[in-house]
Amino acid sequence: MAQVLEFKLPDLGEGLTEAEIVRWLVEVGDVVAIDQPVVEVETAKAMVEVPCPYGGVVTARFGEEGTELPVGAPLLTVAVGAPEGASGSGEDSGSAPESAGGSGNVLVGYGTGAPAARRRRIRPDRLDRAVTEAPVSGAPVVEAPVVEAPRVEAPVVKVLVAEASVSEGPVPVVSPLVRRLARQHDIDLRRLAGSGPDGLILRADVDRAIRTAEETATATARAAQAPVQAQVPAAAPNGVAVVVDAERIPLRGVRGAVADKLSRSRTEIPDATCWVDADATELMAVRAAMNAATGPSAGPKVSVLALLARICTAALARFPELNSTVDTEAREIVRLSGVHLGFAAQTERGLVVPVVRDAHTRNAESIGAEIARLTELARTGKLSPAQLTGGTFTLNNYGVFGVDGSTPIINHPEAAMLGVGRIMPKPWVRQGELAVRQVVQLSLTFDHRVCDGGTAGGFLRYVADCVEQPAVLLRTV
Repeated sequence: MAQVLEFKLPDLGEGLTEAEIVRWLVEVGDVVAIDQPVVEVETAKAMVEVPCPYGGVVTARFGEEGTELPVGAPLLTVAVGAPEGASGSGEDSGSAPESAGGSGNVLVGYGTGAPAARRRRIRPDRLDRAVTEAPVSGAPVVEAPVVEAPRVEAPVVKVLVAEASVSEGPVPVVSPLVRRLARQHDIDLRRLAGSGPDGLILRADVDRAIRTAEETATATARAAQAPVQAQVPAAAPNGVAVVVDAERIPLRGVRGAVADKLSRSRTEIPDATCWVDADATELMAVRAAMNAATGPSAGPKVSVLALLARICTAALARFPELNSTVDTEAREIVRLSGVHLGFAAQTERGLVVPVVRDAHTRNAESIGAEIARLTELARTGKLSPAQLTGGTFTLNNYGVFGVDGSTPIINHPEAAMLGVGRIMPKPWVRQGELAVRQVVQLSLTFDHRVCDGGTAGGFLRYVADCVEQPAVLLRTV
C-alpha cells in the first residue's frame, strides 16, 4: 500500500520568508527520485532548485508558475512505497517509486547524491496501485480520468496522467536579476542565444533583446503614424473649442536615457535642497592670479568649475555621508572611499555627465585639464560608456546659461549634487560696509536617507566658506 506524503516549501535560509515559483521541473504523474529537483523558485537573494526528500509518484502540485508561496506552504504531494506488482522484469523494470524513507535534505548540493530519475509515467493498468490515500493537504488536486480496476476494493485516488512531452531543459541563466528583467519586458529567455560560457544568458543579452523589441515597436509606430499629429483642444475667442495640431517627439537616445534616470531619481530618492549666497570675489581673484602665474604657454587656464570641483573634494572629505549611495535591497548606506566627480555638460545631443576619476587625488589644475578633455569628447560625441558611469557626486554649473539658481535633481544612484549659479556683481555687506561684490548662489540637493539637514548644511557652508576665502583650502591640502 502506498503512502501519500506532503512536501512543503522549505526554509531556504538567510531569513527569507517566501519564494516565487519560476518553473516546475516535474508534472503530476511523474516518478521522482529522492533529492531530485522538482521546482525552481526565486527568492530575494537567488534562484534555487528545490529537491524533494521523497521518492515516488507526484500526485499533486500546488501553485502555478509566477505564484509566490510562503515558507511552509505545500509544494506537492508524493505517493511513496512500491505498489504490488509494480516491479519486475521487462519494460516496466525500475519504474516503481522509491522508498518512503527520504533523505530529509531540501537544498541542492546537500542530498544523497542519487542520480535524477528519468521522467516516467505510470501505466494506466497500474494507476489503481499507485496510491490509496488522499493528499493530507486540503488544497485542490489536479484530476484526470482514472482507469478503474474492479479487483481493487480500496478507494482509488484520481491521478493526472499527462500526455507524453519532451522537457525543454533548464534555461541557461544564473542571475535572478536577469530573469526578473526578462519577465518585466516579456522576453522569452528560451529564444535567446547566450553570449556567456556554455551559452549562459547574460544581462547584456537581455538588454539587447529589449532594445531590439523597442526599436521594432518604435519603427512600427512611426510607420503607422508618420507624420504623427495629435489633436489638442484649444479655447477660441468665442468660447468654442477648436483643434490644433501637435508634434509628438519619441523619448529615445540621450533624451530618453536622461528622462529615465531623472524620473527614477525623483521616484526613489527623498531629496531635499538647501542653498546659500556666497561672495566669490576672492575666488575670482585667486583664479586670475593662478592663470597669470602659469603664463600663456602653460596649457589650459584653470576654470571656475575646476576650482569648485577641488572645493567639493575637500568638502566631501569632511562630510563623507554625501559621497555615498543607498542599497535599497539590503537597506544599507554604502559610503564610498574615492570621489569620482561627475559634471553636467550640455551638448547638441543632450545633457551628459562625464566623470573625473579619482578627483580626490587631483589638484585644481589636474581636475581642470581632465574636465577640458572630457568636455571636448562630449561635444564630439566620443565619450565611452565608462566615462559616463561610476560617478559618486555631481557638480552642475548652470550659471553658464545665465541663471542665478536652480534645484538640482540628484544623478541616481548618487546621494547629492551641487548646483552653481552665475557669478555676477551684486550689492553685498562686507565688514559692515555696503560694497559691490561678485556673488554666486550655491544649491545642494541631497538624499535625506543618507544624512539630515545638519550634515547637508555643514557641507554647503564649508563650500561657501572656501568660495569666500580660498585660503580655507590650505587646511585640507
